[in-house]
Amino acid sequence: MAALDRVKVLVLGDSGVGKSSLVHLLCHNQVLGNPSWTVGCSVDVRIHDYKEGTPEEKTYYIELWDVGGSVGSATSVKSTRAVFYNSLNGIILVHDLTNKKSSQNLYRWSLEALNRDVAPTGVLVTNGDYDREQFADNQIPLLVIGTKLDQIPETKRNEVLTRTAFLAEDFNAEEINLVSILVTSVFLLYGSDSDFLL
Repeated sequence: MAALDRVKVLVLGDSGVGKSSLVHLLCHNQVLGNPSWTVGCSVDVRIHDYKEGTPEEKTYYIELWDVGGSVGSATSVKSTRAVFYNSLNGIILVHDLTNKKSSQNLYRWSLEALNRDVAPTGVLVTNGDYDREQFADNQIPLLVIGTKLDQIPETKRNEVLTRTAFLAEDFNAEEINLVSILVTSVFLLYGSDSDFLL
């Protein structure tokens, strides 16, 4: 077997937003029945054939690093997590669409991972948003995934999706919102118009 190219992707976000369930779904193609809290970091692997069936086909060994979601501000917590942030190729930022705070904390998570050698300043501009310039030179691909969309009342969905679209724009990232129906089937919504079964 030829050597596979390794890709390291961090999965970051607050506790309870669904990071472990997402990683399990991506790596095992099945819903995680009874997720537990992640302490430290859990690594799962998926083999992915990029451009399968074409002359440009390439196989990648994708490591998904599910980093425990404790948002403690203690230096010891951040310095302990910093060991996971080396040599990364991408970041998946996960937030709970029913929990606005988890969305807001994505700025802190991304700053912590991207500026691992510098203490994040959390510089705020006058309207309360983080300064977008902090992410302007970022070369690491970011993906923002919102979970639990099905738990938002229909009357508030447009408001929530508009707010999270701005969040993804701040990161210059793609956005996916995850909906779980009856815990047995999972759909990915791209925007609010179309859905695709995994």
